[in-house]
Amino acid sequence: MSGTSRRAVLLGAVGLLGAGALTACSSDETPEDSDGVDTSYVSGDGTATEWAPDRRTDPVELAGQTMAGDAVDLAEWRGAPVVLNFWYATCPPCRKEAPDLASLSAELEADGVRFLGVNHTDEPATALAFERTFELPYPTLHDSDASGVAALQGLVPLQAMPSTVVLDAEGRVAARIIGLAERSTLKAMITTVLAES
Repeated sequence: MSGTSRRAVLLGAVGLLGAGALTACSSDETPEDSDGVDTSYVSGDGTATEWAPDRRTDPVELAGQTMAGDAVDLAEWRGAPVVLNFWYATCPPCRKEAPDLASLSAELEADGVRFLGVNHTDEPATALAFERTFELPYPTLHDSDASGVAALQGLVPLQAMPSTVVLDAEGRVAARIIGLAERSTLKAMITTVLAES
């Protein structure tokens, strides 16, 4: 892809995300109707999708710096499942699912499963405060240039925050959840991918 084409893709992704940020958590779904909960945003409905190994696309290429300033490259994590969680600090369902993601990460670490947050909205200080508050044991990519979204464009529709993606041992998209990730659903997806190894 030429520099001009890549720039256009990234600018398009940033524009899409910027529009989403203006309405907080956003998707094509209708606003949540809930008891006293902030309904100024629209969230995904938790729809889960899985792809059989023969239906998966090429490995996801994604590298950059974490909110703490450390280098991260998904290519170095091949050989075991990777869970990517797209979030930002003021998104209510992102906050709600964070404890489950933290506990799953700790539980599945012995199986080689890696977790990586992806955040295109927050500055490092805000994101690191979120990580401390919810005791996240895994890093978050500082996705300020929307490279995380661009890496999954055409593969996973990221209209909603949060969105969670499970990559197989080869780095291919095996499953996704649009909206809040229920712990049992996400664990089942990861277990399916682990069983393939």
